[in-house]
Amino acid sequence: MSITEHKITVDSLEWFYRQAEPVGESDLLPVLLLHGLVSQSYSWRNIMPELAQQGTKAIAPDWIGFGFSAKPEKRDFAYTPEAYIKALSSFIEALELERFSLVVQGFLGSVGLQYALRNPDKIANIIILNTPILSTAKLPWKIQQMGLPFAGEMMTQDPLLVDRTLEGGSRYVVKDEDLDIYRKPFLKASATGRSLLATIRNLDLKKAMAEIESGFKQWEKPILIQWGKTDPWLSLDMAENFANSVPDAQIVKLNDVAHYPQEHHHEVILKDLLPFVRKS
Repeated sequence: MSITEHKITVDSLEWFYRQAEPVGESDLLPVLLLHGLVSQSYSWRNIMPELAQQGTKAIAPDWIGFGFSAKPEKRDFAYTPEAYIKALSSFIEALELERFSLVVQGFLGSVGLQYALRNPDKIANIIILNTPILSTAKLPWKIQQMGLPFAGEMMTQDPLLVDRTLEGGSRYVVKDEDLDIYRKPFLKASATGRSLLATIRNLDLKKAMAEIESGFKQWEKPILIQWGKTDPWLSLDMAENFANSVPDAQIVKLNDVAHYPQEHHHEVILKDLLPFVRKS
């Protein structure tokens, strides 16, 4: 099952997204997959074909400022959670997604959870992979450094930051052919680094976590938490405490898996993810 690449312009912002069409006739709801820092939709390359094989349409966009989506200047896009939520909402409307399963991972995945809280009628269920979800979450020093004055401007222009961050977070080596795709936007334009810098500086994680922590206590739709136990940045305790605070959540703890589970461990993720989205 092949993944196709698309572009769509919504509210003057060009989104790049990957899509896998379901095999055969199916009445299953689509799945929207959202990546985190410093990644892109390519991270879902091993998940999307399996979703499509079971009859589930899979859509994975590059966030604005990331991957192969537009990299507007700060005067045209604020790179705040509010700006991202608004842009995501417009993207979803443009694709005419009426109701879907939501998969989030990583820092920026929290924006997807904020969207869900504000648009509950759109969401059938949620799958959370190593995403900040409680007020105890902190931006790791490796990523904080990219937002520092002066140093951040230089660091975010270095394509090798992708290697260091993805491999440092996942604790596994990423293949060179995959790193070539992750690096390509940084090699193509300096705007990629500026967008990353602006996103890190404006993430406002504390405010986002307050909304997520309080909002999901009243959330009644199913949540599947798949959590890499060796994540160096987000603890297993966070996932367990969140699961205990939500009415309908189940947690699957992944051994020898760290911050970017989908990068190296798609088989173990799919074991629970596929039947979970079928239930919707």
